[in-house]
Amino acid sequence: MVRHYLELSEDQGSSHKFYEVTIDSTTVTIRYGRIGDKGQTQIATHNTPEEALKFANKKVQEKAKKGYAPAVMGVRTKRAITRRTTESKPSLIKNKLPILWKFQTESAAFGIYIDDINCWVGNEKGDVFRLNHQGELTLHQRLPDSVKCIVADSDWIYVGCDDGNVYDLTGKRPRLSYEINEKIDIYWLDINDGLLGVSDASGRATIINYEDEEQWSKQQSGRAAWMMRCDERGKVFYGDSAGITAFNGPDGRFEWEHYSTGAVLFGWMENNALYVATSHSLVQVFSKNGIHLRDYKTDATVYSCAASKDGEYVFAGDNYSSIYCFNASGQRLWKLATGCGSALSMQYFQEKLYTVTTDGALVCIDASEHAILNAQSGIVPVYKDIKVAASQLSPSITINDTLVLETTQNPNTGVQLQCQLENGQLRVKVISEGYNKNWHVQFPKNLRQEGAIYIVDEVRQASQGGFYRVFGNILKLQN
Repeated sequence: MVRHYLELSEDQGSSHKFYEVTIDSTTVTIRYGRIGDKGQTQIATHNTPEEALKFANKKVQEKAKKGYAPAVMGVRTKRAITRRTTESKPSLIKNKLPILWKFQTESAAFGIYIDDINCWVGNEKGDVFRLNHQGELTLHQRLPDSVKCIVADSDWIYVGCDDGNVYDLTGKRPRLSYEINEKIDIYWLDINDGLLGVSDASGRATIINYEDEEQWSKQQSGRAAWMMRCDERGKVFYGDSAGITAFNGPDGRFEWEHYSTGAVLFGWMENNALYVATSHSLVQVFSKNGIHLRDYKTDATVYSCAASKDGEYVFAGDNYSSIYCFNASGQRLWKLATGCGSALSMQYFQEKLYTVTTDGALVCIDASEHAILNAQSGIVPVYKDIKVAASQLSPSITINDTLVLETTQNPNTGVQLQCQLENGQLRVKVISEGYNKNWHVQFPKNLRQEGAIYIVDEVRQASQGGFYRVFGNILKLQN
């Protein structure tokens, strides 16, 4: 048995990966992935030992050309991970929020996304739960690592995890969409039209394109960048320990320079305004042109914030397990106790305020005008307390599970794609009729095999044009 072990480390480049080739007679086993993880495994069987050796040597040489070098396994360790240190103190307020229902995930939660049909929540155990608007569980996934955040990009749902991976939950099986550079200690993510924005522990803003390739990266004066928001006009809004900045997403030009706010801990974006939660016990509001419009004063550090349409109501969650409601002019209408920890993230949607907390709860709060007025008087509904049953939980997945592909022999069940080698890179293009066959397709890198044909539910043109995006399930066409 012969084994070759190589690494592409941070010392040599921008990645931190390993590649291992083992030859055992006619069998070649290839294992690859991030240093410190088990990685993914592929096995190929050949007719003779000579063929196996030739194949293995070719693979090793290909990696050497990309900067991989022989290494000793275990010397380098896996990527650094910083989890947000949060202090949640009990509220001194007796009156409670107008909660409609509360869903307990059993671990502190940062990830939240709400749309017309679903309520998504992700916690530090790596659990992702999907519920309907009555709080009933419709889906559970246990991802390989802790959930940092959940973001939507049109009809796509993406989950960013501590392992540096971003998973697409559009289909029935999670797919690996982005593998973030090992040098980046991720704090927050946002995606718009396939363009991924990342803010990190060092205070750097990084943009990654639809081919999972870094477009640009900018270092600011602060650190601990907890705010990253990307809008439909291609602007990127970023906040760190010193303040906020706006960039042009595609090329990284400054839209406006750093505005000092103190430490930014969360950012909420409306069509024409940014709401910034700060450690200075303020929610500060800015126009997208960088004009400071208004402040909303709280009694403690603000972990998260949100606003109703046009800022009619503004909400803030502090580190004393309280949530505030303000009117547009800045008048505080109420401050009420959550009863379930501090709100680490929140989202306003159709007269409801949804929060996820240090206690691991997803909370649905009635934020209608009538409920807000009643809450001022201490009148709140009796809420539904929901706990998940063990029988409703799915087993944990691994990175290898994202490689699993069902096959089909029917080429007419969807749109056909083919993986092609182009200038030394594996690219995917549509081969079905009626599509631009020169455009690339955003497609999971870990599923790409030269010459393979795939059948997908749909491909959709990116809003900016120039490439397609896979939507839904992926099958491999079997010859």
